[in-house]
Amino acid sequence: MISYRKIQIKGENSPLNGLWYARPVISDTLDTAALAKHMSKHNTPFSPGVIKGVLTDMIACIKELILDGKNVKLDDLAIFSVGIVSDHGAESAEAFKVSEHVKGLKLRARATGELSNAQINLEGQLREATPYSVGGSGGSTPGGSEEEEDGGSGALG
Repeated sequence: MISYRKIQIKGENSPLNGLWYARPVISDTLDTAALAKHMSKHNTPFSPGVIKGVLTDMIACIKELILDGKNVKLDDLAIFSVGIVSDHGAESAEAFKVSEHVKGLKLRARATGELSNAQINLEGQLREATPYSVGGSGGSTPGGSEEEEDGGSGALG
């Protein structure tokens, strides 16, 4: 079950100003050791330590491959790749300079196989974490970000 909280977009310059949206409430974040412990409980002969070692090596290899310009697909999970964040475009190919037109790199993960967005929509269930109360406290919303609440990019997802 995916818990959500209602948030209102606030930001005078945002076209979404005043509109309400659902944002997921994340109850916990599992690190590699916690994931290994969870996995070891699924009828496997491997200890949490062995699983953690394999996962740690997998993570290091995925980083290495992505930084070498390759995509890495974990079946039924995601395709991991690098993305380029552009600051602004150049007027011509000759005028393009990485130092001037590229803001940085980012990690991309796209759902694949059994974990497609369509499948998540079919299987996922939502429930409100805590009902919104008029006059409630401002501030950060768990599972959201200050940027989203203050009228950041307005992206939904």
